[in-house]
Amino acid sequence: MQLVTAEEVHRLLDYPYLIDALRRAHLGPPPFGANIVADDPAGTGNQFVSLLGWNGHGAIAAKLVGVFPGNLQLDPPQANVQGLVAVFDPDTGTPKLVTDGEAMTFRKTAADSGLGALFLAREDAEILLVVGAGGLAPHVIAAHCAARPSISRVLVWNRTPARARALQATLAGGGVSVEVVSDLDAAVACADVISCVTMSRAPLVKGELLKPGVHLDLVGAYRPEMRECDDTCMTRGTLFVDTRGGMESAGDLCQPIAAGVIGWDAIRADHFELAQGTHPGRTSDTEITVCKNVGGGHLDLFSAEALMARL
Repeated sequence: MQLVTAEEVHRLLDYPYLIDALRRAHLGPPPFGANIVADDPAGTGNQFVSLLGWNGHGAIAAKLVGVFPGNLQLDPPQANVQGLVAVFDPDTGTPKLVTDGEAMTFRKTAADSGLGALFLAREDAEILLVVGAGGLAPHVIAAHCAARPSISRVLVWNRTPARARALQATLAGGGVSVEVVSDLDAAVACADVISCVTMSRAPLVKGELLKPGVHLDLVGAYRPEMRECDDTCMTRGTLFVDTRGGMESAGDLCQPIAAGVIGWDAIRADHFELAQGTHPGRTSDTEITVCKNVGGGHLDLFSAEALMARL
């Protein structure tokens, strides 16, 4: 059994490679997937997540990670997401590989959003707005820039400006202009691509401000009580998901559906349909596209297979 470090994951799964690997993986049928999200019985708000992906002709991947939002306040601080990904032989069940769960989560989540941008964002997109400055933020910046090399300006907004400035400092000299913004509404109004990576429980992005042709990528709000955009975003935009499996738990979808604002039939396609060409994706330069990054064990499986191909 091979042990792969976090540093090796980040080095081997560069975003141009991983986004294309995910695109090619979506050309086939969806593998089996199962997700379990357990809340801390003590009521702390901490969670433990178990994701399984099984491809009978490729591999079995199991991800076990804890999501502990208070870790950043520890002394010394620890990552919010920690765990591991294990890969097994589909014929014998033999363990083949174990690697860092945080690194794999960052890489596959960001590449999944990058794939959505590849399918749906305008090819001439120039301004990327990232809402949130946590651990995933630098990865979605890199992934979106890999998917749309036309991006030349990155805006970052965060509830705590100091964290946005810290992110800006880490990305200085990276070849793209990164600016910290304090006026979220103004930033939303000028962005060509918006990526939300927050733990927000109230809408942050206002649909009335979205400019024609924008692509909205929603990564947070993975629980029913969470929300990153308002109802107007969902009615103005053409809606997509990366996967239909588990989408019922995504707050940005289930809340407006429960309120009767939209129906589940408003979701036009997922990444499998977009990759296979059964849906055209964006149909005009003025169309607003909204893609909910739901995630799932199949993406950890696809990313693990991409990692093994480079070892």
